[in-house]
Amino acid sequence: MSSNPRTGTVALIPAAGMGTRLGEDQPKAFVDLGGTTILERSVDSALRSSVFSRVIVVVPEDMVEHARELVPEAEVVAGGAERSDSVRAGLAVIGAAERVLIHDAARALTPPDLFVRVDDELRNGATAVVPVLPVVDTLKRVDTVDHEVIETVDRAKLRAVQTPQGFTHTALQLAHAESGDATDDAGLVEALGSRVQTVHGDQYAFKITTAFDLRIARLLLADEATS
Repeated sequence: MSSNPRTGTVALIPAAGMGTRLGEDQPKAFVDLGGTTILERSVDSALRSSVFSRVIVVVPEDMVEHARELVPEAEVVAGGAERSDSVRAGLAVIGAAERVLIHDAARALTPPDLFVRVDDELRNGATAVVPVLPVVDTLKRVDTVDHEVIETVDRAKLRAVQTPQGFTHTALQLAHAESGDATDDAGLVEALGSRVQTVHGDQYAFKITTAFDLRIARLLLADEATS
């Protein structure tokens, strides 16, 4: 990967989650999608973007060796109990880098050009970049005690956030040094007062969280294989 003309950008792929909502008997990243695992699909998409000089994958400690067999092109390290622990484990081995793109392994169908769009925005001077899609459902704020609707939320300015999320290495290191746990790394950067830019996301970058999501991913890949 050192011959990549886009040197200076590193991919960090957290893949240590157990994925209990998926209903499988193994960590989510190692679930089969039809001949290949979620982890392999994610790493392959990142590599096909030709954006990265290095790809670092973070997995459960007892799955490190298996992950190295599945994705020999990537560097594999052990993660922690929480997502932020895994991100910090990846950051600890990055060393010198200008930009870091953090990508959820569970977004296994993400097209390579989404990595390119995020990386381009960073190269154009952004400190942090997230891919987003407009919210299409009507949203209501609900009282969680009596379950009554409080108000209908104006969705015009709302966006659903995806990954890869891109950051300058300096901003990301500072955010994780100064802040606690978060499911969204951009939120940590926001908390420090940094601006977060957006780029248009992609419907294929959905997160495989439930058994329904897994079925959709498998159907899309099966359709892709026969088209």
